[in-house]
Amino acid sequence: MPVSLLVFMAFIATTLGITYWAAKRSRGASSYFAAGRRITAWQNGFAVAGDFMSAASFLGVIGLMAVQGLDGVLYVVGGFVAFVTILLLIAEPLRNVGKYTMADVLAYRMQAKPVRAMAAISTLATIIFYMIAQMVGAGGLVALLLAGSGISYNMAVVGVGLLMMSYVIFGGMLATTWVQIIKAVLLSTCTLALTILVLRHFNFHLGEFFSAASQITYHQDGHSVTRDFLQPGLRYKLPHGPLDLISLSLAFIFGTAGLPHILVKFYTVPDAQTARKSVVWAMLLIGSFYIMSTVLGLGGAAILGPDYILAHGGTNMAGPLLAQALGGDVLLAIVSAVAFATILAVVAGLTIAASTSLAHDLWTNVIRRDVERRSREPVTVAQIAAFLVGVASIVIAILLGPASNAVILASMGMAVAASANFPVLALSIFWRRFNTTGAIMGLSVGLLSSVGLILVGPNFMGIDAPGAAARHLIQAAPLFPLENPGIASVPLGFLAAILGAKLTHEPTPEAKFNELIVRANTGLAAEKPGAL
Repeated sequence: MPVSLLVFMAFIATTLGITYWAAKRSRGASSYFAAGRRITAWQNGFAVAGDFMSAASFLGVIGLMAVQGLDGVLYVVGGFVAFVTILLLIAEPLRNVGKYTMADVLAYRMQAKPVRAMAAISTLATIIFYMIAQMVGAGGLVALLLAGSGISYNMAVVGVGLLMMSYVIFGGMLATTWVQIIKAVLLSTCTLALTILVLRHFNFHLGEFFSAASQITYHQDGHSVTRDFLQPGLRYKLPHGPLDLISLSLAFIFGTAGLPHILVKFYTVPDAQTARKSVVWAMLLIGSFYIMSTVLGLGGAAILGPDYILAHGGTNMAGPLLAQALGGDVLLAIVSAVAFATILAVVAGLTIAASTSLAHDLWTNVIRRDVERRSREPVTVAQIAAFLVGVASIVIAILLGPASNAVILASMGMAVAASANFPVLALSIFWRRFNTTGAIMGLSVGLLSSVGLILVGPNFMGIDAPGAAARHLIQAAPLFPLENPGIASVPLGFLAAILGAKLTHEPTPEAKFNELIVRANTGLAAEKPGAL
């Protein structure tokens, strides 16, 4: 039996064992949705890092830097800096005011039904983009690793989807959290080992490493060219490159603080102080991981070359191909298994965030009021929702195919979160005048503008050249020139939310805002830890 298959089976057996253990301990909604709020700071920090260090990070970011140089580093810096926003603005109020989802904070002093319904739709849209990124990465990875075994891209996507549904449906948040903790440790260890091997290839001499990265030769338009991968401009070129760069920056800074699968993690800890500490733990892990990813990306360009990477699976496969070049098929199997673990952990986190929102926000508080008294019903609805979200993600990932870059797909989800979720969440916590109309307007305009601009942008619209690896869904010239819509959709989301509140005479109860401020800053009456 191939080493790669043995490693895969070992990881799957371990995670299914964790799921069985978690299912035996899970009792009631609090346990299923928030792991009983008994996750410690370091555990939650590792889980948040495990959730954020996705296939987009390990596969997509390394691949972008290996093929397009320094322009891919923004994905590294942006992901780390974004957690400063969470640490300073979001983590503590979210834990103190909410219960299971972002919509709990929005509904605290507003009309619950319309706000929760719109928040659930926005959450689902954000998660679908992120989920597709992971599934595309998984399919390409397994198809590459098990080439010749009869396992195709489509079969790999279906397999990942089924495993992910098993974790969430049976194990809930507790199983998801521990799968993410184990994945964070594995990914950090694997990335460190690969970084050491890359530096050893250059005799641990940084001058030699950077010299090689500054002279990368590859083919472009039928000609051999040599470029300095330490200089920007290979991806973000004039005339639209600088605007696209700013657009991506806005998506990262605000989008991470609006990602539903990240925000739900702060309900799993006992109190706000633990939530803040867990962000610091996450930043330490994420920061070190992304520094090493930069070394791997530039190392992949220098050791393998962009031509080789594009000819053997595309940008998503740069990391595994680098492992194969440095350590043979055994290291390829180990790295691919860790990348596979990365994908499974992240899709599990995405699925439970989506199912929690659908069950808690839409079903419990919009369709069936006061249904939480029947403690099992919300959990059952969440399990059904997890199945439906998984099926939808499998179908869309198969339709898009393996050529799509994982990090670009994930950045689209981040743009939706930055445009719709973050403006409304921030204004709800900090602006006394904010009201229900403003929240609905902000969520609606932010969601529609970001998704609309993505669909008419160059990632989905374009004229394919004969023999092109990637295929656009719409064969026409893009109506919006930028890959990332943040530069337009984020201001539109904020503007719609502010105008919606300013131009209506809807009463805003002072007492509820004062209560929210006190609770957000002191933790009085916040949700307490419960039994598993």
